[in-house]
Amino acid sequence: MKPLRNLLDKVHPLFDKGGKFEKLYPLYEANDTFLYTPGEVTTEASHVRDSIDLKRMMSMVIVALLPCVFMALYNTGYQANAAMSAMGIDSVAGWRGEVMATVGIAPDASSLVSNLVHGALYFFPIYIVCMAVGGMWEGLFCIVRRHEINEGFLVTGMLFPLTLPPTIPLWQVAIGISFGVVIGKEIFGGTGKNFLNPALTARAFLYFAYPAQIVGDTVWTAVDGFSGATSLGQMAVASTEVGMKAVTNPIAEGGLGISWMQAFMGQIQGSMGETSTFACLLGAIFLILAGIGSWRVMAGVLIGSMGLSALLCWAGSESTTNAMFSMPPHWHLVVGGLAFGLVFMATDPVSAAMTDTGRWIYGFLIGGMTILIRVVNPAYPEGIMLAILFGNVFAPLIDYYVVQANIKRRLARNVA
Repeated sequence: MKPLRNLLDKVHPLFDKGGKFEKLYPLYEANDTFLYTPGEVTTEASHVRDSIDLKRMMSMVIVALLPCVFMALYNTGYQANAAMSAMGIDSVAGWRGEVMATVGIAPDASSLVSNLVHGALYFFPIYIVCMAVGGMWEGLFCIVRRHEINEGFLVTGMLFPLTLPPTIPLWQVAIGISFGVVIGKEIFGGTGKNFLNPALTARAFLYFAYPAQIVGDTVWTAVDGFSGATSLGQMAVASTEVGMKAVTNPIAEGGLGISWMQAFMGQIQGSMGETSTFACLLGAIFLILAGIGSWRVMAGVLIGSMGLSALLCWAGSESTTNAMFSMPPHWHLVVGGLAFGLVFMATDPVSAAMTDTGRWIYGFLIGGMTILIRVVNPAYPEGIMLAILFGNVFAPLIDYYVVQANIKRRLARNVA
């Protein structure tokens, strides 16, 4: 690595102030600090020393997301291969089929390699478009403003594809990430100044702008002509007499044939990286042990969602109009994107509450709103996306009142 370090030092004057490529300094700085720890240290008055900087923190989030990426590849391929087997299709259509044939891999739902390769042929094109287009906007704004390019976008660029169905058109991916980066972050000043989660902002834009490609029964499995509902989508249209049997009954009896353990591991229909609660649990443990993800926010979302779902399940057990009331708390946790949003979206350090008490309130709010949207409004059976964006908007207000309460309590104590 010494030659690379020497090369970077040699070209540094070209990008420094007064150099030939001065305006492109953010691009040089991004590569330099990504590869090496910055050599500059603070020498002025008191400052905080820490063992991790923003770039390393975001890199740790990427590591925490790797189990979800693995499940995105596996489950996307598994669902497609299983559907092809059920429909009697023995080869993958289009260029993906040519790639699989070239490497000698047949579509087989029982093969780990086949599932991973098939899933990768859907996930990575979406990821590459997301990184290329979003990175272009990020770099452009940093060059104009002469800001550093932070690794925050690497997290956004990883989160956004994981929230999408595999069949999403690539041009919509480009539009969505453009909206999330430009409107959701850059117009507010860039990294650290956005009050909404950029990845969720991008997904919300696609949800309302192009609903046919992001919801419904035909978008979750990458096989033309196959229709399969998610668990929440199935419950939203199920009769109250059937209830949870709409999910757990075998396919021959009108259900989805899904067990709780299948849902927990992630072998179900859904967005590519959101289906596995187990993968999200691994990511949560890593983030908490690394001191990056707020366990208070995670616990708040968990308690708020499980508590309200238990209450609604008990209070609405006799409902004759809405089957979602019959879904117990432990099922809410393993279907949809609740676990993924709880671990990776709600804990965004920029858009979340920053006080300890505020984090509990913020988490309760998101958890409660998620279940409220899911159960009371079955027309939108997911809920976590809107709940987190709602929490993002209220996070500054929550922190404000928490701080004011602390000020009043200390003033009263001093007067006494």
